[in-house]
Amino acid sequence: MRRSSPNRRLLLLLPILGVLLLLTVVFSLLVGSSTLSIMDVLLSLTGKGADADTASIIVWRIRLPRALLAAAVGGTLSLGGLVFQARLRNPLAEPYILGISGGAAVGAIVAMLSGLAMFPGVTFSSFGGSMVVMVGVLLLARGRATGRSDSLLLAGVMLNAFCSACIMFLISLSDSAQVHHILFWLMGDLSMAEPRQMWLFLPLAACFLLIFAYARPMNILLTGEESAAALGLHLRSVTWILLGTTSFMVSLVVSQAGLVGFVGLVVPHFFRLLLGPDHRVLVPACILGGGAYLVLCDLLARSLPASGEMPVGVITAMIGAPLFVFMLWRARE
Repeated sequence: MRRSSPNRRLLLLLPILGVLLLLTVVFSLLVGSSTLSIMDVLLSLTGKGADADTASIIVWRIRLPRALLAAAVGGTLSLGGLVFQARLRNPLAEPYILGISGGAAVGAIVAMLSGLAMFPGVTFSSFGGSMVVMVGVLLLARGRATGRSDSLLLAGVMLNAFCSACIMFLISLSDSAQVHHILFWLMGDLSMAEPRQMWLFLPLAACFLLIFAYARPMNILLTGEESAAALGLHLRSVTWILLGTTSFMVSLVVSQAGLVGFVGLVVPHFFRLLLGPDHRVLVPACILGGGAYLVLCDLLARSLPASGEMPVGVITAMIGAPLFVFMLWRARE
């Protein structure tokens, strides 16, 4: 049976995933320590509720910023995993596993402890840390004769462990007032979401559009570096644009939400099985689907504990770590 064209599949897919993301965001507005009805939420969103009404305060200042931040983080990390997997031709590549997120976290913590916690200091420091780790991973895995895939994973695990050691060292230097906040943030914390963080969508949208523009080159990369070069693809420029853009957007969300692991492994793997390898379809699917996925994970993080909540990174790790082990075991067969 002939597969439908990417444009037609996008026209069918985008409304479905867009509605799914919208529904998860709306549902997240209903769930919390204070019960709100669907009518309370709708009145608050449409501006028909009183400005000082409790429901409006909860929706606009607490739950909506948190849901939107979760969607932004989920879409970014999912797309980041997709890009790394396409460029490195490794289904196990993902910003968290390769240490890119860890490097961004080290940079962010350095900025926090240096008094640069406000934008843009923490963001630039986080981006610098992620770029250092990314270059380190590529250099360590370069020229290995025994399996580039294994070399990349080993290099990523090594640098991730080094980043973890750096993080523990930095925490040991911080005062007691900062330790709890940093530790909770490191596990993926969306509880501190604020309306002012919505500036995040502007640079992320630009990164999303740039990566979507490179969807066809990512398809060509799947044929192998030699074949891609023979087809006229400039490997070096494409590599640095894709990996540099991905590292920048990952550092943005890490600086705002901490370490949320394995999202870039679970979501791209699911959509690749469901939709096939065409990145013209996978890029928007990962953005919307990844956003919906993390909003649902955040709902679980808020709902599962009898009192309080757990970091969303705990939920994503509980789902993603077994999948990573399974994929690693299957790749060695």
